[in-house]
Amino acid sequence: MIDSARAGLSDGSVPPTARNTPGPAALPTPASPHDTPDTRPAPCFGVLGQLSVRGRTMSVTSPVRRAVLTACLLRFGRPIGIAEFSEILWDDPPVSATANLRSHVTGLRRELDEIEEGLGERVKTYRGGQSGYGLEIAAEEFDLPRFTAAVERGRKWLVNGFSESAVDALELAVDLWNGPFGQDLPPTRWFSSHTAGLNNLRLDAYQDLFTASVLAGRTSMLPYRIESLIAEAPYRQHLWELLAAVHCLHGDTASTLSVVRRCQKLFAEDLGLDLPPGIEAMRTAALNWDRDEAMRLVASRTRASAEGCRCRRPSHPSSP
Repeated sequence: MIDSARAGLSDGSVPPTARNTPGPAALPTPASPHDTPDTRPAPCFGVLGQLSVRGRTMSVTSPVRRAVLTACLLRFGRPIGIAEFSEILWDDPPVSATANLRSHVTGLRRELDEIEEGLGERVKTYRGGQSGYGLEIAAEEFDLPRFTAAVERGRKWLVNGFSESAVDALELAVDLWNGPFGQDLPPTRWFSSHTAGLNNLRLDAYQDLFTASVLAGRTSMLPYRIESLIAEAPYRQHLWELLAAVHCLHGDTASTLSVVRRCQKLFAEDLGLDLPPGIEAMRTAALNWDRDEAMRLVASRTRASAEGCRCRRPSHPSSP
């Protein structure tokens, strides 16, 4: 683990805030915030939460038109053929699918022009062998590429020991979201798979952010934030570990043991599982008043996750 403020990353780059992460020998103390703001214009198109265009939520348009625009965004730069588009929008496409799609594309262009004149021209019709529809935008105009880039940067800094910089990057990433993906979209197989994939990416980013925050000692509001995410994803073991770790690092043995009991009850009753080893280890650390061990457990989990990431390369969420 690199912890020298003078050291760079393995690829030779240096993060903007290359500070030492606090050692486990002492209770972390919150550091002064030093987020690097993203000075680029806000993305024109957003899918991270409710679908938005130029900052306007497209919640009043028809579900099919929202689905057309969302599909084009997730596959931006590549046209979607008519037959494939029909399967995206309908699990059992109607006989009139092609005509319906054409009508919805026309309506979508009109609605985009109402938001900004000429914006509807971004929706392109492709003819010939590539017959279909697509969206002509640059990556910086879309929030998903910004999110994935910030997450990748934050994770790289996290596994290289630059916890403060990891927090900054991951905060930028999660701030791009305005709620879970998939709201008001047709529940087709295509959208269901993308909804699960993108929402897991969001939860993973928050999980990495909370891990970096623990290692950086920025834990003052962390119990509340972790509890909020547990309410949304109660079976994520690592979230329970982090919540127990924060209470342990704060010297709050009673709260740590309460977290352990809640997790044990939930996993036993809902999943038929024993208490996960990581939670058991955190309980032992709390009973022994061992903050050093709690910090070591969080750091070791980070190293294990990094090794796992090196063994697999996740597919892009826009892949078919």
